[in-house]
Amino acid sequence: MTARIEKVITSGAFELDGGSWEVDNNVWIVGDDDECIVIDAGHEAAPILEAVGERRLLAIVSTHAHNDHVNAAAEVADAKGAPIWVHPDEAPLWQMTYPDRAPDGALAHGQVITVAGTDLTVLHTPGHAPGACCLHVPELGVLFSGDTLFNGGPGATGRSYSDYPTIVESIREKLLTLPAETVVHTGHGPDTTIAAEAPNITD
Repeated sequence: MTARIEKVITSGAFELDGGSWEVDNNVWIVGDDDECIVIDAGHEAAPILEAVGERRLLAIVSTHAHNDHVNAAAEVADAKGAPIWVHPDEAPLWQMTYPDRAPDGALAHGQVITVAGTDLTVLHTPGHAPGACCLHVPELGVLFSGDTLFNGGPGATGRSYSDYPTIVESIREKLLTLPAETVVHTGHGPDTTIAAEAPNITD
C-alpha cells in the first residue's frame, strides 16, 4: 500500500507589504487510513482537521511561511499534537505570523519524509520566498510545488523576500530535471505537469 493524496481548499487573506488579497489555498494531505502529513495548513483549521480525522498527524510541512500557508498551522498542530516543519530561511516570514512561536523542526534540501511507507523528498527552491521548498514523491509521480511553480509558470516574485532570477534558477535546476510526466500539485489553482511548464520558464 502506498500513500494517497487528498486536497482541501481553504480561503482567506494573503497579507504582505501592507497589502491584503483574498485567495483560495490548496492544502494537501498525504497518507493512508492510519497516518498522514499536512502540506501547508492555511486559513482554516476546521476543514483540515476534519479531513485528517482520527489519523495520526506526523507533521505539518510548510512549503514556505507566507501567512496564507501557515496561519492555521498552530491550531492544527495543537489539536493533533503534531510538529510544524519549515525551512530555516523562512524565519523572517514565519515571525510575521508567529512572533512568539518557533517552528518545531527545520526542513533541509534532500531531507526525506516518510508517511504511509511513501517517501517525499524535500527540494529547497528559493525565489518566491527564501526558504521555499517543494516535495517530490517519485512513487506517486507527483511534486507538491507550494508557490514555486504554478499552472502557467513561476510563482510571484514582486514582494519582499522574493527574487525572479532565483526562482527561475530553482525551477530549472531542481524541478525541470524531474520526469516530464510528473504531476505538479500547486499551492493555488489547478494542477499542471513538469512538461507543460517547461516552456513557461524564461529569463
